[in-house]
Amino acid sequence: MGRVSAGEIETAVIAQLRAVFHQPEIVAGTWKAARANADDITEADARAALQQLDPLWDELFPAEQARIVALLIERVDIGTEGLNIRLRVDGLRGLASEMFAGGIEAAA
Repeated sequence: MGRVSAGEIETAVIAQLRAVFHQPEIVAGTWKAARANADDITEADARAALQQLDPLWDELFPAEQARIVALLIERVDIGTEGLNIRLRVDGLRGLASEMFAGGIEAAA
């Protein structure tokens, strides 16, 4: 396996993370986690919140992007097969709570 730059790895990780926001099982899990704090949240609310994060991503301050990545990603393994990203379940729960509370900061 040849060398891969850190920038290329970061770009691939972010692309995979953004794709996760659209996966039905992630939406359902986020909804269930968010309901622990506010039982009036619907699955449609969770889907909308996660889908809004994808286009909002480019508007976030770099420090906020890094904080979200650290919150959501437990580990990244790189091998000949590609990237294997392990998500933090508790991070998804925390992100869901933040999103419903309006705690994600975008750049002006």
